[in-house]
Amino acid sequence: MSAIAAVTAGGARFLLERNLMVYRRIWLVIFSGFFEPLFYLFSMGFGLGHFVGHVNGISYASFIAPALLASSAMNGAIYDATNVFWKLRYAKVYDAILSTPVGPADVAVGESVWAVFRGLIYSFGFLIVIAALGLVHSWWALLALPAAALIGSAFAGLGVAAMTYFRSWQDFELLALVQLPMFLFSTTFYPITVYPHAIQWIVRVTPLYHAIQLLRTLILGSPGLPQLGDAAYLAVLAAVGIVIATRRIHRQLLS
Repeated sequence: MSAIAAVTAGGARFLLERNLMVYRRIWLVIFSGFFEPLFYLFSMGFGLGHFVGHVNGISYASFIAPALLASSAMNGAIYDATNVFWKLRYAKVYDAILSTPVGPADVAVGESVWAVFRGLIYSFGFLIVIAALGLVHSWWALLALPAAALIGSAFAGLGVAAMTYFRSWQDFELLALVQLPMFLFSTTFYPITVYPHAIQWIVRVTPLYHAIQLLRTLILGSPGLPQLGDAAYLAVLAAVGIVIATRRIHRQLLS
């Protein structure tokens, strides 16, 4: 934790400024990610929802919309965190950066915050769309964006940390092996009660499950004490990810 305490406000900010300058010329890369949850919402929420009807007393579209919002925050954070692999292994961006007063903790925090920012772009756009479609049922939804930032922080920290362990492009298949099942089974499209009890316990430990529970209760207007546990779970994952990423970057570039 001492490495995290060494983060300077300017050091992490320099990483953010660098990413802003890079992406201002390729902004369509970020903008394109906005459409993925919309495709799922219209094809599954309204298409399949026509046959499904209601789930837990609400329309199927209303049921999956908060889950897709959580997935947007996750995907935006993870997609940007994967760029750390290229910067670390091939472009050697951090070798140059660490020759300045910027330290490993600044790199880990700066890249994570940028990944959260990208996830928030997706989340904000998607939240506006579902509100316009009448899929937001409570003023508690005003807390959806802060919650999405917390979700993005958890996945950004874990994503940056994971990239420090990747050895080749083939390792990205392992990321897909984790991310896709988590997206499909973390109550994104079905209530947890449809699974056998053994599967339910596995689902309950996934980060996306807690992210979906947090946003679903806020958007539907039924938050409670369990959501404090969801938020705490995600906050711990974010902190653990940053600590691991900082130590790994320090070990690989400065040891």
